[in-house]
Amino acid sequence: MKATSNLAANRKPPHANGHTGATTSATTGATVAAASAETATSALRDERQRYVPRGVFTYHPVFPASGSGATITDVEGNTYLDFAGGIGTMNVGHSHPAVIAAAQAQLARYTHTCAHVLTPPLYIELAKRLTEITPGDFAKKTLLVNSGAEAVENAIKIARAATGRAAVIAFENSFHGRTNLALALTGKVRPYRANFGPFAPDIHLLPYADCYHSDGDDCGGWRAALERFFLTHVAAEQVAAMIVEPVQGEGGFIVPPDDFLPTLREICTRHGIVLIIDEVQTGFGRTGRMFAVEHSGVEPDLLLAAKSLAAGLPLAAVVGRAELMDAPLPGGLGGTYGGNPVACAAALAVIEVFEREGLVQRAQRLGALALARMRDWQRRFELIGDVRGLGAMVAMELVHDRQRRTPAAAEAAALLVEARQRGLILIKAGLHDNVIRLLMPLVTTDDEMTHGLDIIEQSLAAVSALTPAQLEAAH
Repeated sequence: MKATSNLAANRKPPHANGHTGATTSATTGATVAAASAETATSALRDERQRYVPRGVFTYHPVFPASGSGATITDVEGNTYLDFAGGIGTMNVGHSHPAVIAAAQAQLARYTHTCAHVLTPPLYIELAKRLTEITPGDFAKKTLLVNSGAEAVENAIKIARAATGRAAVIAFENSFHGRTNLALALTGKVRPYRANFGPFAPDIHLLPYADCYHSDGDDCGGWRAALERFFLTHVAAEQVAAMIVEPVQGEGGFIVPPDDFLPTLREICTRHGIVLIIDEVQTGFGRTGRMFAVEHSGVEPDLLLAAKSLAAGLPLAAVVGRAELMDAPLPGGLGGTYGGNPVACAAALAVIEVFEREGLVQRAQRLGALALARMRDWQRRFELIGDVRGLGAMVAMELVHDRQRRTPAAAEAAALLVEARQRGLILIKAGLHDNVIRLLMPLVTTDDEMTHGLDIIEQSLAAVSALTPAQLEAAH
């Protein structure tokens, strides 16, 4: 899908501190339009500040007007490469014609009925397709809801109903959503949990298998911590579920060692614990498999999908063993908008696009291009402490000292600004907000990928050249 953009017409303006970067003259990219109180952007920024609460954080002061493939055009006419993809919701790209056509066709029929009143046939069709494409050689059923957090909450309900147990194990540095129970499962205080307690009880957070941030061989001591937990906190036979991201998303694209998920699967099987795999961000091709858990060969009891499931329309799913999914009583699962037929139509189109366009294989290609460049940068820029990823879910962690791994959060923030001024939208992640992650649409062309990586390299050079005083003044 070739980008039609005005990137060449928009060049990066000098920073307020006089730093322009050695590569600016050779770099094309979108820029914020000339400063004016009358611009559409400034007017929208003022309105946003007046009417939207500050808790709704936004990475970039950019207001989109249209999108196509891997690009976004703002209200000023500036076009950006989008390597954030709605935080992983746009794996098939912006405005994919097949998705638009499917949604429009359903809109012309009817918009909603509520599945509790009249079940849309598309709900049933999508439920069936999801049981077919998710891992697990056993009978499965599907619940459709609105968001990843809602899928998380329902998965915990299902596990508790099926086991008659209460305790749930989650992991530090995780992210499972912003509702109360999802926050209880989320392993990062700021900004997610701060000031929102008390949280749902009987939730227990254990170390994730994070090898980069560990000095020993046990990648954070996760195995010993889990064994000790059953001895000192909650007996294994009282644990209903264990919920885990196969690659931590908001936590900084942490890829665990190969034995992590198989070990969790064995422990859960031995003790009758429901293993819930949260694929909200990793799912739908991002890691070079349709679902990241497939890399490990593990079959989850319940799998959660959202984000790119419906190409940005609000839809999420819990897919799991039929006997578990049937544990709640009639009326115990659902919601007014869950399985909206327009969203279901979009999701079915997304699955067809993946199969027709080979997007899982495309993710492998994009990831390989990114990792090769990032590893080269790691040799050249002391700022990069670690490069990691799986498929097209790749990231680099910025540090001040590679031995101490001191987070370089200010530099990460500055890099986002530098990249945006050159025409590329990026976002951060990590416990200390010092990880630059890539979530480009899987329809990104090789030329677009190369151009985006060039911009990141130029931005790295510019940020690396800043003194602490310049960094503070400019960003």
